[in-house]
Amino acid sequence: MTGVSRRTVLGGAVAGAAVVAGQANTPAAVAGPVGPAGDRPVSPRLGGAPLLCEPYLLDPGRSSVYVVWHTEAPGTRHVVLVGAAVPGMTDQQALNAATGGHGPAGGWRSFPAQTSQLKRTREDTASAVPNRAYTAVVDRHVYRHVARVTGLPAGRTPYRVVSVDHRDRATVTAAYTLAPAVPRGQRTRLLLTSDHQLKAMVPANLEKVAATVGVALDGVLVAGDLVNVPDRASEWFDSTSGLAFFAGLTGRGQRTIAGRTYRGAPIAQHSPLYCAIGNHEVMGRWSDTAGLDSQFNDPQPRWVAEQLWDQTRPPGEDRERWLAELSWDTTTYEQMLPYPRSREGGPRWWSRTIGDVHVITLFVTGIWRSASPNGRGKFQEAADHLQDPQRWGYGQFIFEPVKRDSAQYRWLERELSTPDARGARYRVVMYHHPGHGLGDNSAPPFTDPVQTIHRDPATQAITAVTYDYPLADDHILRDLEPLFSEAGVNLVHNGHSHLWNRFRNAAGVHWLETSNVGNSYGAYDISSGASRNLPADPDHVRQGDPGGLQPIVPTVAPLTDAAGRPLPYVASNDITVFSVLDSAAGVVSSYRFDTRLPDSDVVLFDEFALA
Repeated sequence: MTGVSRRTVLGGAVAGAAVVAGQANTPAAVAGPVGPAGDRPVSPRLGGAPLLCEPYLLDPGRSSVYVVWHTEAPGTRHVVLVGAAVPGMTDQQALNAATGGHGPAGGWRSFPAQTSQLKRTREDTASAVPNRAYTAVVDRHVYRHVARVTGLPAGRTPYRVVSVDHRDRATVTAAYTLAPAVPRGQRTRLLLTSDHQLKAMVPANLEKVAATVGVALDGVLVAGDLVNVPDRASEWFDSTSGLAFFAGLTGRGQRTIAGRTYRGAPIAQHSPLYCAIGNHEVMGRWSDTAGLDSQFNDPQPRWVAEQLWDQTRPPGEDRERWLAELSWDTTTYEQMLPYPRSREGGPRWWSRTIGDVHVITLFVTGIWRSASPNGRGKFQEAADHLQDPQRWGYGQFIFEPVKRDSAQYRWLERELSTPDARGARYRVVMYHHPGHGLGDNSAPPFTDPVQTIHRDPATQAITAVTYDYPLADDHILRDLEPLFSEAGVNLVHNGHSHLWNRFRNAAGVHWLETSNVGNSYGAYDISSGASRNLPADPDHVRQGDPGGLQPIVPTVAPLTDAAGRPLPYVASNDITVFSVLDSAAGVVSSYRFDTRLPDSDVVLFDEFALA
């Protein structure tokens, strides 16, 4: 155990604003005053520090969308200006409009944001923050500002953000565009991506997305693993690596490869994010002293914490918070991306109809542990931890149950039968863990570890604790895939293995991982000759898809091996890939770019019909 201590977590609203958890208490828009345009300075003044991240969009509705941004101080006023007149405003005019001075006459509206402090954002000795160094784990104060912009017409509308700090200094962003949700039944373009995780090729990848399909998409579907350690604030915002999650997606990234510097692209300012939880969005047990990497790697199953609660009943503690701090926690992810959400699952699992595509997102992931036969890992506990269950890892356990009869499964079963799902032209299910795949992380099976405690016959002392993963009990293959096949799901979009591969089952369900932005773990297929590092066991599929499907060779321009034979995957630390779903054409198109050749073209290498 990492030395958890009881603490009062940060949180709640600041400056009298409510924490955003729904659509209630949304401030009304303020129309632009009728009066002369002016650049007359008013208090506050320009000259504020840059925002922690440029604004990003979440969960558009029929005539609304959320605009979100973050600062390191609560500030005094945070506003979104929306309308045709906004791009033509000077920064001073925008500030005047946001603070009640004389802005341009007409053509804009003002939407004040609600502000709340994030509860768990921290930094430590491994953090890479500009002009700062840390000698221990410390809280890093981050304030989230959320404005719900309403009354939007069809099409794109310009907007800017104005943020005023506690010293009356204002920051005014550039002008971007936002839009309500694509009306049901209309064409949709969606970027499919995952596993950014501060990987080296992310800025190049996103820059090529923008060059190929633009920055104004109908959605960005991220199938988990946005960062590495979710409570480390700099991984979201301002890591000196130039690879923070929001940096790349807003054009603030920076990484030089083969002499070319890439900065990502301003995609999130124009295109709403739709994300799933990956294993890297789940924090382990809380500690006041252990490093954040150590805490991230130290979760235990929720049932273990529940047993401890029942045994101790600590007085004065909030049960749910206590259980999260002694097992695992997704608070930071949920506060960064509070929407979309469902009544049953909150932001952990939800559904939305985007034009003619119905998207269902699930929380399907578990802790990743090493396959090494030594130390705490997938298959055993560390020899020196055997007498102390508080130090056990409990194998590669699943965070949120999704097996048959779980709450999430029952919700999914109902969701797939709703008129929204059945009436959509296409049905897409997104989650993190692969059901079918060639990657290292496609095995062992996605199931609850079967624990065996080995004892000395004479003394009954524990001599080993081991874990097995029966292939027949794989929750995705046994429980989810039959639901998808029966309901006519067109596409399952997942991540986790850092490669590109796709499959199609007998019912016509397509399975796609398109997460190759660096740190590839390889492809384990007959064409590569590589085998997964797993113990010999009938339940361990060391080569090929554990689900038994054959990988599909890209249809347009596959990569080839040394003998010129086409490969059914992209698993490279030099070639980055992304995919786009275009519902008008009814296809998913996958593109690759070789970062070793900065002047080379983006190549369309695969395309398949969803129907």
